[in-house]
Amino acid sequence: MPDPAVTTERFGIGEWFGHPIESVTADFRKGLAADALGANESGRPCPFRNGHPRCPKAGGVCSLRSYRAHEESVELTDRRAIVCPSRFEQDDVLVKWLAEILDYGAAPKVAREAPFMRSTATGKWAGKVDMVVAHDGDGQLKWCGLEIQAVYFSGRGMQSEFTRLLENADDVPPFPDAVRRPDWRSSGAKRLMPQLQIKVPTLRRWGSKMAVAVDAPFFAAIGGPSQAPTQDLNDGDIIWLVPELQENAAGQLTLVRGHWEVLTLEESGQRLLAAATVPREEFESGLHARLQPT
Repeated sequence: MPDPAVTTERFGIGEWFGHPIESVTADFRKGLAADALGANESGRPCPFRNGHPRCPKAGGVCSLRSYRAHEESVELTDRRAIVCPSRFEQDDVLVKWLAEILDYGAAPKVAREAPFMRSTATGKWAGKVDMVVAHDGDGQLKWCGLEIQAVYFSGRGMQSEFTRLLENADDVPPFPDAVRRPDWRSSGAKRLMPQLQIKVPTLRRWGSKMAVAVDAPFFAAIGGPSQAPTQDLNDGDIIWLVPELQENAAGQLTLVRGHWEVLTLEESGQRLLAAATVPREEFESGLHARLQPT
């Protein structure tokens, strides 16, 4: 256990191969750790995707959770962050929600990884839309793109944590072995924003919309709900869907609908790229602390 005077809170594994880590036994946890380290070549199924295909994420971590260290105990808090895009697919919550917003009826259709860009040099597909939700009744095809953005984390990789959990026999998961934190800034500005800048102008020209799904902590990190949010589809280019992880009576986490609103591409960009340079004195103060002799 780290000295609480030095470190009191870190992010660690929240859900692992679909299992809330605090709800499984130490022996079961060891099995998860073994599979995360590659013991099971066939992999574990993803419980959130239709048909339960093999988990696509190395290590199988679905979401992170905040751990708080006390002098003699470890507490798992309610601060969570989804780190695997497949976690958003539970019970088709996003598809049904988006279809309802767009008035697509009760039986929308879905296409995954729809080719969107072709290389001018090779002629091969060079970019895809994560999902397309569509309605093709009455001889008309109506559709909306859907980009799903989980958060990346910064800090040491999970390998050391998997190894540690393989050997741990405590009832309560141990305090994480290293500092890791959700990196919403990088996930938004470096990953999501370029995708929107490429795809949304074309969809706007075609008269179609783009939807973006992020979890509630991600949306909060880029400003949260607008002061006067609009749900008028004519007011913007992007439908922001913000689902939440909610614990049910059985102690299982379920994905539920949360906030949604419509923003323009420009408004979305301002949120995702929002940053201000620090004063020179602050920069040089931090620089001085980092300088090392060669």
